[in-house]
Amino acid sequence: MPSTPGEPVRSRIRRGAGLVAAVALVAAGCADDDSTVEAAEPEPVEVVAVDFEFRDLPESVPAGTRLTIVNEAATELHEIVALRIPDEEERSADELVQLPPDELEAAMGPIAPATVLLAAPGGDQITAVGDGTLDEPGRYLLVCMIPTGVDPDAYLAAAAEAGDGPPQIDGGGPPHIAHGMYAELIVEG
Repeated sequence: MPSTPGEPVRSRIRRGAGLVAAVALVAAGCADDDSTVEAAEPEPVEVVAVDFEFRDLPESVPAGTRLTIVNEAATELHEIVALRIPDEEERSADELVQLPPDELEAAMGPIAPATVLLAAPGGDQITAVGDGTLDEPGRYLLVCMIPTGVDPDAYLAAAAEAGDGPPQIDGGGPPHIAHGMYAELIVEG
C-alpha cells in the first residue's frame, strides 16, 4: 500500500486496516460458507424382505442412514439384524456366513447388533434394537435369523417375553441366513 510522503504512521495503519476490513467483507459475501449450513440427514433406506433375500439394498450408505424393513413375503416373518464387522476382519459376508457358528462368533467378537428390525408378512415394522440408524462407519453383516416356517405370531410373542435376549421358541427349520438371506453393507464415514 503506497503511502503519501509526510503521512503520519497512524493514518497509514488506519487506512490499511480499513482496506483489510473492506476486502474481508467482500470476500465473506462472495464465499461459499458451508459452516452455517447444517448437514442434511441421509434419506432412510427401505429394505424389502422376501423369501429369502433382502431387495433394494444399496452397496453403501452414508453414516447416519436409517434402515427400514418392508416384508413382502407370503408367510415368513423376516428381520434385519445389522452386525458391524470388526475392522481387522477381511473376509467377505459370503465367507463369514459359511463359517460354523462358533467360528463366526469368534470372527465377529462379542458385539451387540447395531439394530434389529422385524416385520410380519404385510405387517408394520417392529423395532427391537435401535431405531434402524447405522451411525458408525464400517462394514456391516445384515442377516435374517428367523427360523424357516415358524409361526410369525408365536415368534413375536416369544420375542416379547424374551425382552433383550433372543426368543426361545420350538419349531421351525433352519434360520433364513441358511437359505442365503444375508448381505454386506458398507457405511461410509
